Amino acid sequence: MNASSRCAAVWLALAIVLAGAGARADERADFLAGLSRDCPRCDLAGTSYKRRDLSGADLSGAKLKGANFHDAKLIGARLAGADLTGANLNKANLTRAQLAGAVLREAMLYAANLDGANLAGADLSDALMGVARLTRADLTGAVLRNVDLRKARLAEAILTGADLSAAALDFAFLRGARLDGAALREARLMGAELIDASLIGADLTDASALGAQFRGADLSRAVLAGANLRRANMYETKLDDAVLRNTAMPDGTISGQ
Repeated sequence: MNASSRCAAVWLALAIVLAGAGARADERADFLAGLSRDCPRCDLAGTSYKRRDLSGADLSGAKLKGANFHDAKLIGARLAGADLTGANLNKANLTRAQLAGAVLREAMLYAANLDGANLAGADLSDALMGVARLTRADLTGAVLRNVDLRKARLAEAILTGADLSAAALDFAFLRGARLDGAALREARLMGAELIDASLIGADLTDASALGAQFRGADLSRAVLAGANLRRANMYETKLDDAVLRNTAMPDGTISGQ
């Protein structure tokens, strides 16, 4: 390739890049103006969509740090890989939303509806999710360290391998949830309903489950070292090969001293 040809190739490549940047700018402008519901990989940090209907929107990979989606409709929205750090999603409807791999650290999700949502591998560390709905949501491998899920509904949710260390799950509804291999170290489960839940191989070291409902739950091979199970309902609970070391049992006795 001679010098003239190389120069032409460089200018062509530059033209393609600039055209793409222009298209992205137009896409962002249309989205902000409400003319479009799609803006994948756009930089929308700090913008507001309060009560906006974004059902089915494509915001995958978008930068949405600090964005306001309070009471917005995001039913079936595509937000996989999006950065929603510190975003306000209080009361937002995220039913069946795709949030796999999304970053939701310190996000506000109070009373949000995430029924059937895909949150596999998402990072929800320090998120505020009190009273949120996550019925049949997929949180496989999600990180929920120090998350506030008090009184949240996680019936039949899939939390296999999820990290819920130090999470607040007081009075949470986890009936039939799958928590196999989940990390629940130092988690708070006071009064939580885990009837028929599966916690096979889960790590509940130093967890506080005072008065929790484990009736019919499967805690086979679970680590319960230092856990507080006082006044918990363990009727028909499976504890096959569970690790009981300094564990406070429902009747107040200490097992495995």
